[in-house]
Amino acid sequence: MPKRTYQPKKTKRQRKLGFRARMASRGAIRVLKARRLKGRWSLTPV
Repeated sequence: MPKRTYQPKKTKRQRKLGFRARMASRGAIRVLKARRLKGRWSLTPV
């Protein structure tokens, strides 16, 4: 059987999806803005 493809790493997840990563580019800031407007309880999955 093949191994599972999702091998979670905290650091990699933070760098890709964390709050500071979201503040790094204009498009990602728009993502945060949209989530705030929608009333999301958490802005980033991490």
